[in-house]
Amino acid sequence: MDFGIFNIMQQRDITKSPTQIFDEAAEQTEVAEQLGFKKAWYAEHHFSNYSLCPSPLMMVAHMAGRTKTIRLGSAVVVAPLYTPARLLAEIGMVDTLSHGRLELGIGMGYQRYEFERFGVELDEARDRTSEMLDIIEKAFAQPVFEYEGKHLKQFRSSISCRPAQQPAPPIWYAGGDPVHLRRMVRNDHTLFVSGLLGGVTRLKAMREQLEKLAVEEKKDPAKIRIGVTRLAFVSNNKKDIDRYVDCALYQQRLAVSLKLRREVVANDYHVQEQPYDDEPDDETIKRNLPVGDVDSCIEKMVRLVRELKPVHVAIQTQVGDMDHRKSLQSMELWAKEVMPVVLKETGHAA
Repeated sequence: MDFGIFNIMQQRDITKSPTQIFDEAAEQTEVAEQLGFKKAWYAEHHFSNYSLCPSPLMMVAHMAGRTKTIRLGSAVVVAPLYTPARLLAEIGMVDTLSHGRLELGIGMGYQRYEFERFGVELDEARDRTSEMLDIIEKAFAQPVFEYEGKHLKQFRSSISCRPAQQPAPPIWYAGGDPVHLRRMVRNDHTLFVSGLLGGVTRLKAMREQLEKLAVEEKKDPAKIRIGVTRLAFVSNNKKDIDRYVDCALYQQRLAVSLKLRREVVANDYHVQEQPYDDEPDDETIKRNLPVGDVDSCIEKMVRLVRELKPVHVAIQTQVGDMDHRKSLQSMELWAKEVMPVVLKETGHAA
């Protein structure tokens, strides 16, 4: 098991420029490499300030030139919004540029707000994602391929720039669709889960579901692969912790409004924050998430690792308009005071 970081690149503060947001995400990746984090992940969203990053693969390519060893991942490529030919070519090119450091996160998406602007039906997302996974697995496994599905078609083709990792980069899937989950288990791919603002109990139910699928697929339940991304912040400053919790709730409020098409948009693309039904209060969020002082975060993360048995945990110290320097300070505390203890306590220390 190892640790990484996740960056969503939000613009809560409308006066903060995209240049500054992307520069901060880049610096966080460089610092993560220096601190010993093993992976860095980048989100994909469109047409709103929920995330300014429309292309995680482009971000990976950018960071491939600014880092040396850290693995770089898409979290995730929203498969239904792509054409196969372009996605396959970009996967091959990005993995080549990074010298085989790409982790390929794939998902079906959930924000109807985005799908409408791409002219894609959200109701078709599951089938389109299944077909894209078919194409990815087929295209990189053989020199020439073709495909004809209900939604996606590819004439007989050959990828000119193939991935450095053969036959393809590792695949991670984010989502809860039963058909896709069974496929992940069958093909030994990794499921990427977040748990949102909920606690470990919710995440553990996902592992139990995968273990059941593993038995049905005649796979060893102990060997299923789960990655976890968590809103996480360690600090000895109560005001900073409270601020982070506010930013975490902000992220969830925007996600809910965009998913349910209840968004209120100002300044063309800036989604306004709105409370949602049954949202947790600050104290509940603090109990559920690995947020707090060093001892508290160690305790919560040890429990998560023991119960979920993940192969990877990605923490998100930057969310909303959390101060960049505070996020870097938290990353340093995670790397120096939390992660070594967690790895030792859970039997993963080198």
